[in-house]
Amino acid sequence: MKHALLLAAILPLSACAIVPNSPIVDSQHEVAQQGSLVGLLRPVQLGRVVVTPMRVTEDSRCPQNVQCVHAGRVVVETRIDGPGWRQTQPLVLGEPHSVRDVRVTLVEVQPAMRVDPRITSAQYRFRFSPD
Repeated sequence: MKHALLLAAILPLSACAIVPNSPIVDSQHEVAQQGSLVGLLRPVQLGRVVVTPMRVTEDSRCPQNVQCVHAGRVVVETRIDGPGWRQTQPLVLGEPHSVRDVRVTLVEVQPAMRVDPRITSAQYRFRFSPD
């Protein structure tokens, strides 16, 4: 009888021990699926990590219907959550970023830059890709 109780107590614990760690995401929002276009503070699953665009730190893209000498760039402060770790990095549109054997690329930013009215934080949408 004691052996049966001991075995009943150990089996559930051993099952927990073999479950791999997953990213811990502290967000009020549901985690979107890979390929989704997400707004600021909206987490999205990218393979074994979850990325969350936190804020736009630079948007110097050339506005639509304007001829510019330099195309400009977008930089998004992005939180990357992996199993047991978290890192925040500035991701530049179109430039792959590597962290802990994971590559993440900011591949799309919407809307396109415009002269007037300026883009508000709530209007931004981002798409990320694992490389």
